[in-house]
Amino acid sequence: MALSESQIPPDAQHYLVCGTEDCKKNCQFYCNDCHLPMCEQCRDKHQKNKKTEKHEVVPYKQRKHEIPLEKCKIHPSKHIDLLCEECQIPICSKCTTTKEHRGHLFTDLEMVFAEHFLLCHVEVAKIRSYFEPTSQDLKTEIAEDVKEIMRTIEDIRTSMKAEAESVKKCVDTVTLDKINHVDKIEQSLLETLSGQSQKIDDYINYLHDLIQTFNGYLSPSNIEQLTFVLKSKNLIIQPIPETSKPVPPVFTAGQYTKEDVTKLLGRITVPDTKPQNRKVKPMETASTQLKPTGKQRKQDREKSDVNQTLSLSSSVTKVREYTVPGVCNAYHISLGKSGRLWVSEINGNLVQTDLQGNQLQKIQTSGIRSEGYHTVTQNGDLIYTDKQNKVINRITSENIITEFIKTGDWEPLSIHCSHFNGDILVGMIKDTEGKVTRYNKTWTEIQDIQRNNKGQELYELPHYITENINGDVCVSDNNKYAVVVVDKSGRHRFSYTGQRLGFNPYGICTDVLGHILVCDTYIFSNTVDLLDQDGQFLSVLLTGQQGIDYPISVCVDDDNNLWVGQRNTTTVTVYKYLQ
Repeated sequence: MALSESQIPPDAQHYLVCGTEDCKKNCQFYCNDCHLPMCEQCRDKHQKNKKTEKHEVVPYKQRKHEIPLEKCKIHPSKHIDLLCEECQIPICSKCTTTKEHRGHLFTDLEMVFAEHFLLCHVEVAKIRSYFEPTSQDLKTEIAEDVKEIMRTIEDIRTSMKAEAESVKKCVDTVTLDKINHVDKIEQSLLETLSGQSQKIDDYINYLHDLIQTFNGYLSPSNIEQLTFVLKSKNLIIQPIPETSKPVPPVFTAGQYTKEDVTKLLGRITVPDTKPQNRKVKPMETASTQLKPTGKQRKQDREKSDVNQTLSLSSSVTKVREYTVPGVCNAYHISLGKSGRLWVSEINGNLVQTDLQGNQLQKIQTSGIRSEGYHTVTQNGDLIYTDKQNKVINRITSENIITEFIKTGDWEPLSIHCSHFNGDILVGMIKDTEGKVTRYNKTWTEIQDIQRNNKGQELYELPHYITENINGDVCVSDNNKYAVVVVDKSGRHRFSYTGQRLGFNPYGICTDVLGHILVCDTYIFSNTVDLLDQDGQFLSVLLTGQQGIDYPISVCVDDDNNLWVGQRNTTTVTVYKYLQ
């Protein structure tokens, strides 16, 4: 029977053959006394032979390796065959009687050699079964990361070129407007000067006529002319017409720097998120195939992530509901610590209540608010956008309101605090443009998401925003009638435009399974749709049959319950949809 691959020693070139004379069968056993490989038949003969019946014959893998024959340098007639345990040096049997090794312990060198060989064989097996294939897997993963980085960078290059082209078009448009304005100024000034020139021409002609008149009077041919000459002393020459020197326009060069142009063309930032270590499977799971014990299985179940045990329930069950005082509807919900919730309405009132429906705070924010404009941070503070003043405010646990982010020319609409790293995502608009800006925990802007890799604008009205477990940024855009999803690098992944004729997305959230839940407020729908993290429609989660008539806002709590607010009632309803 041929040896399996695991039985072949690392120094083997082909296969082992029996070492007895004239036997060419495959080797399976080894005599540690004779240092001879054997087949099964030769082993049986060897053990039945009276001269060798007491020899130690073992499977080939358990053999003792024959140590190299080397003469002792001190006692040349003896071979080195022992190891001094105290000095840790190989010696011969005669060396044990010398003064240097007197009283020391000695071990058969062949046994030591066999132990170390076995250890090396085990390590080689580990390398081949775990370290090398795992390293190859990491190399493959790194190669995929290289491709991903190259794709991302190429998308950034394309976006930068598109941004530059857009700026060039804008510059050309502004330049043409300014040239047209200068042309009009030129035309007006030239018309003025032309009028003045014509006035002077008329005056000169008048003077020529006057000269001829006076010359006629100088040599009168009749009494009438003579009489006129006598009266000419009263003749007054008209004054030279007034003219004015035009004031030409002055061109003042634009006051800009390279930094201004850099800001205009966007920025490239590397998020300060700490890179995640690559996951390497534990060696024991890669190298052993033992069945777990009952205790181990119990521990594994206790350690398993909740994601592995949760699944969609076959039905949606109402858990409880709350009436929120101080509002006329519930356009957005933010869940805080200690079971407290913030609810905002369309008129700009922002109310905090406890789970008994007691009002704890009420804030009047600016303008009509039909977007998800508030969120709770990791430390429990509420932050909300003020689109009228173009700032983001924070309410601390001590109920102190502070302004901590200014958004420049952009009106901040929606906002979301990441549950994973504390980043702040803000949906903004300026004129007909929309974008999503990411800030880190120190409120530093680290990312702007505005266009896809073809230079097309991703957003028009990003009025609700959230983040999924895979880092995707999910935006409900009411003007595009779509849920627009980009990955954490800002690359467009997909847009969901509903399953029926007409789709009017409002409130949006995600859960621990990566599902996307979005309110469809289209007049003939009024549902909560459920998608997977790749944008595939899974089901209509809530309809009027569950007591929801006009769902407008959604969020999921730490117990995986779904909270739903409506635009026609002050009641917030909680449902269980995972099991």
